[in-house]
Amino acid sequence: LFGTIVWILVASTQVPLPLLQGWVMFVAVTAWFLSIVFLSVFLFGYANKVAVNWNQMDFIFHGATFVFYFGAFLLQAATTSLHHFPRKCNATMQERILNGHEYNISIAASV
Repeated sequence: LFGTIVWILVASTQVPLPLLQGWVMFVAVTAWFLSIVFLSVFLFGYANKVAVNWNQMDFIFHGATFVFYFGAFLLQAATTSLHHFPRKCNATMQERILNGHEYNISIAASV
C-alpha cells in the first residue's frame, strides 16, 4: 500500500533529477511487485509445496526492502532539499527546481 502511494507521489512530480528519482521509482515498483509475488505464493498455497524456511525468507525480504527503501528515502529527501535552487538562471525570471505544489508532493513521498 505505501509503495503504491510513493509510486503515485513520485510519478506526479515533474522529476527534476531523473537519476535520483528514477532509483526511487525503481525501488517502489520493484518492492510492490515482489510483495504481490510474495503474497501470491501464500494465497495460492505454494508455500506448502516448496521446502523453504519461510520465516527466514520473510526476514530477508523485509530486511532488503528496508535497506532499499531507506536509500530511496535519502535520495528523495535530497531531491526535496534542493527545491530552492533555480532550474534556469535567467536574468528576468528564476524558475525553481520544485514549485510549491511539487515540493509538498516530494515531502509526502519522502515520508
